[in-house]
Amino acid sequence: MSVVESVNTGMSRPILAKAGTSGIDKRPVPGPVRVDVPAPAASGLAGDTICDADHHGGPDQAVYAYAREDLESFAPELGPLRAGMFGENLTTRGVDVCGAELGERWRVGGVLLQVTAPRIPCRTFAAHLERAGWVKRFTAAARPGAYLRVLSPGEVRAGDAVTVEHRPGHGVTVADAFRALLAEPARLPDLLAAGEHLLPEIRETVTKRTASRR
Repeated sequence: MSVVESVNTGMSRPILAKAGTSGIDKRPVPGPVRVDVPAPAASGLAGDTICDADHHGGPDQAVYAYAREDLESFAPELGPLRAGMFGENLTTRGVDVCGAELGERWRVGGVLLQVTAPRIPCRTFAAHLERAGWVKRFTAAARPGAYLRVLSPGEVRAGDAVTVEHRPGHGVTVADAFRALLAEPARLPDLLAAGEHLLPEIRETVTKRTASRR
């Protein structure tokens, strides 16, 4: 069964990174959490803090989901990982988060969400885990987790079922987009198959990078 293991939010805390503060250290929240379409640079979850307004938050990054199964794949080198440790709002079980297609719609509790893009790792993430070289390691693993937008607001809580209500069928997954953007540029043109489900900024990146290679 596909479920939400934990709903996680974060407060602004000091961090040894350029930003100085971050909300990446998210903790499980008991009970229901309200999820809405956020303002630019804000989180979709009530009580969740976005500090890096240039790179996080907003309608297309309203919610960040990461699979428990993918967390466990890093356990041999990082040790046991609690829910929220990777900065995710939703820690899921039984959900192929990285195998989700761009534009896929999920019903989670009382909320309808839509997959938009992979998470791109940054140095704040590395500082949070206190791991030199973490950005390269995370990139090589190609298990980025997914950002989602809110199509229908409501509440979510631990134990809610995750149901895929619609899969576009174009075949471009979160992992495909991640690999093309960060490690396998030859695959960038393949992302265009996602059509309207490819974020404008990713489409622009594809266009610019493929043009520069000609």
